[in-house]
Amino acid sequence: MKRIIIAAFALMAALPARAEIAIQEVVSPGGVTAWLVEEHSIPFVALELRFKGGATLDLPGKRGATNLMIGLLEEGTGEMDAQEFARATEELAANFDYDVYDDAVMISARFLTENRDAAVDLLRKSVVMPRFDQVSIDRVREQVASIIRSDAKDPDRIAGNTFDALAFGDHPYATSLNGTLDSLAALQRDDIVTAHKNALALDRVYVSAVGDITADELGTLIDQLLQGLPATGTALPVQATYQLNGGETLVDFETPQSVAIFGHEGIKRDDPDFFAAYILNVILGGGSFDSRLMTEVREKRGLTYGVNTFLVAKDLAQVYLGSVASANDRITQAVDVIRSEWARMASVGPTPEELEKAKTFLTGAYPLRFDGNGPIANILVGMQMDELPIDYAATRNDKVNAVTLPEIQRVAKRLLRPEDLHFVIVGQPVKQGD
Repeated sequence: MKRIIIAAFALMAALPARAEIAIQEVVSPGGVTAWLVEEHSIPFVALELRFKGGATLDLPGKRGATNLMIGLLEEGTGEMDAQEFARATEELAANFDYDVYDDAVMISARFLTENRDAAVDLLRKSVVMPRFDQVSIDRVREQVASIIRSDAKDPDRIAGNTFDALAFGDHPYATSLNGTLDSLAALQRDDIVTAHKNALALDRVYVSAVGDITADELGTLIDQLLQGLPATGTALPVQATYQLNGGETLVDFETPQSVAIFGHEGIKRDDPDFFAAYILNVILGGGSFDSRLMTEVREKRGLTYGVNTFLVAKDLAQVYLGSVASANDRITQAVDVIRSEWARMASVGPTPEELEKAKTFLTGAYPLRFDGNGPIANILVGMQMDELPIDYAATRNDKVNAVTLPEIQRVAKRLLRPEDLHFVIVGQPVKQGD
């Protein structure tokens, strides 16, 4: 019942759909900076923590350690085992979520004002003093192993993992954060403890909060929550070197429909041309059923149900990727059309109509992201990690609208390199005439 109650509060706490929100910068007495939006109409708080580094911090030979460690944070702390921790969380009507990505560890918390102190204390114990019981390690390890075995049979996963391996060599980006069955099996409890110490440290933490809490209360909460974490973690990895040239890699896989991941180097998030590149991607393949690739590959030729593109601006490398799936006797034609449209967009850029349509879509959709305490807290912590200014939410649409047609045409020539496009195709393509 209490889970139902907090879910109801989460919905009730939805703020009006707007991007112009009053964001405060808060510095805790201990020196940790956070961004806060106060919303006192509902006694509920959404809290987001991010620790920069994520799964890239796995030590050599210990791939999968950070991911396994994060999966164990909710498996007990202090005198509480996993079941007792889950029961305590439910009794507080709180919700905690732990996850890891290539570049960050994510911890999310939702709790009621009346239970704030107890909820934060429980969260702190899970983050700072996890038990890492062997029985829990073995259970969560088997869960991860099941994911690895499932991914080995998934054409989309195979394509993505193959592209990463070819693109990034021996950098952590080249391999799945789950690790391999062998690396996972070799992990010992000491490796998990080391991964915890390396990844969760005060020198890489970002915090945001939205809801029924003042700046002073948040400062005190942050110091209480993070008390006990090491001041510094292990060094962040070096930049990854993109190693793929144009061409195709075929992974033979028995399936009636081939899938392909394609791409080349992308653009940094802090590049002055990023906004134009972002709009360009919406026009080319990142927006909707109206994108250029959807029109040419799906609507005009019926070669696929869907094709999309996306900019991936990681901390240590940037790629511009896309994906498509098509029947084995059509995937080659789909690849040819994508290459042709990539080249056409690089050569002449979008039309004025395409640019205006993309701007309308992007500026209209942006405020809809701010539809609750949780989503707003998530946006705020992401803005901090991307080193965006605190007024970014209020100025972002102006930046989109300021992009001109000549500017986006110039960026198309710079960003899109059809000669460098590399396709990883998983399936059994049949060329016309075979």
